[in-house]
Amino acid sequence: MFYVFLHKLLKMKNSNLKIEKTNIATILKFTSNDILASGSHQYNNIDEAKNSPLAQQLFYLPFVKRVYISANFIALERFPIVEWSDVQDEVKDEIEKYLNAGGVVVSQEEAPKKIPVEVYAESTPNPSVLKFVANLKLVDNDLEFKNSEEAENVPLAIELFNFPFVKEIFISENYVSITKNDTVEWNEITVELRSFIRQFIADGKTIALATTAVPQKVSEVYMPDIELDDVSKQIIDILEEYIKPAVASDGGNILFQSYSPSSKTVNVILQGACSGCPSSTITLKNGIENMLKQLIPGKIDEVVAVNS
Repeated sequence: MFYVFLHKLLKMKNSNLKIEKTNIATILKFTSNDILASGSHQYNNIDEAKNSPLAQQLFYLPFVKRVYISANFIALERFPIVEWSDVQDEVKDEIEKYLNAGGVVVSQEEAPKKIPVEVYAESTPNPSVLKFVANLKLVDNDLEFKNSEEAENVPLAIELFNFPFVKEIFISENYVSITKNDTVEWNEITVELRSFIRQFIADGKTIALATTAVPQKVSEVYMPDIELDDVSKQIIDILEEYIKPAVASDGGNILFQSYSPSSKTVNVILQGACSGCPSSTITLKNGIENMLKQLIPGKIDEVVAVNS
């Protein structure tokens, strides 16, 4: 049984919502044919939703964990006490009734406060990648996108892909690495990108709809349910402690994929500025490979980037 939205009967509109699944099972989007609000808004509980009567109403539903409101959609994250298939139609109907009765989505007088933020551009070893570093935290986990379709639930990446010269995007804790195509030079677009990213953050817009289920440790990436051998565990610890901080400073990331005891080969995934970097082979051979050989003697012959 659901709580019924209380509202005054005002001039009726004709808002129609479309239910859209996301790549996160607990989050469902209700897309509107109208503009719902200015900017992006995230509410983690009813106390944070003081400027959104709609979000406050939605939090009375016992399964609603978070509410996201953007220009033309409302996204809800649920607790695991129900399945969306059981409640989505009724939720859609209630939101439509609220909107069509003229209910307030976000109060204009309570617009999101601008966040003091600084963003500076930093070069990387990869000439096609530039790193834009912010003075605050952006995301909890590393996020990589090869195209706009992959960035469905990350508003910052979606808007960056609207720039015709943006080829790939990698977002880490406090920076965004952007891979450009060959149609432009960095000196032509750096100021524009830096200003855009800074303004996006300063406006309080949502970077990502939710903390995605991207693991932070390389050991959890490709074999989360497989029991790793001792050598693989050693490799992972070394990558985490010594290698990952170094490549992060260059705007990239490294992930463990597999280790073959028979060939003594370590397979890794390179992300961000490290992916496709002309110097990545030198880094693998002279840096990562040599370190693993020294720290795990007799167990490592070669380190291979499977996506280089």
